[in-house]
Amino acid sequence: MVAVPISFLQIFAPQPFRFLASAFERVLRSIPLLVTLFLLFYGLPTLGIRLAPFTAAVLGVGLRSSAYQSQIFRGAILSISENQFRAALSMGMNRLKSFQHIVLPQALRLAIPPWTNEFTIVLKDTSMAFALGVVELVRQGRYIIVSTQEPLLIYLTIAAIYLTLTLLSNNTLGRLEKRLRIPGIGIEERAR
Repeated sequence: MVAVPISFLQIFAPQPFRFLASAFERVLRSIPLLVTLFLLFYGLPTLGIRLAPFTAAVLGVGLRSSAYQSQIFRGAILSISENQFRAALSMGMNRLKSFQHIVLPQALRLAIPPWTNEFTIVLKDTSMAFALGVVELVRQGRYIIVSTQEPLLIYLTIAAIYLTLTLLSNNTLGRLEKRLRIPGIGIEERAR
């Protein structure tokens, strides 16, 4: 997981590291995913680095998502009261231990709802790997369309598969969020 260290650097690191972490995040969030994939797959060979299409797709989607996730975790970390951090320091913990044992467990719980949204986006963005020739759901659908001549049926089936995967993952992560909810923090359910 690259996102948590990037968010940690953006908040706690000395200025040069904070600048590098912020630059990483801003650059990857500013470039469209398709351009990122093309840069990795077609651009890196000019530097002598050749990646397989699948590797380039995983790396591109992963790096872009890590930039967005770093902001999710940065916001969650900053939402934890500074007083908890100070209390941990006053108990004798160093900054790293207080972050690891006090701040991070709470922040990870608070990050689940927006992380669920990012997970859904990444799931759907995997269809962009089609542009690099990776055989994923859309490309497999194209192969089936060529032999069946039923584009509407195939694309509806692909949409249903994405919908099912999205609903299942959102449901699972929603249950995890409820299970790990911190009482008194965040939006509580209304009394019935």
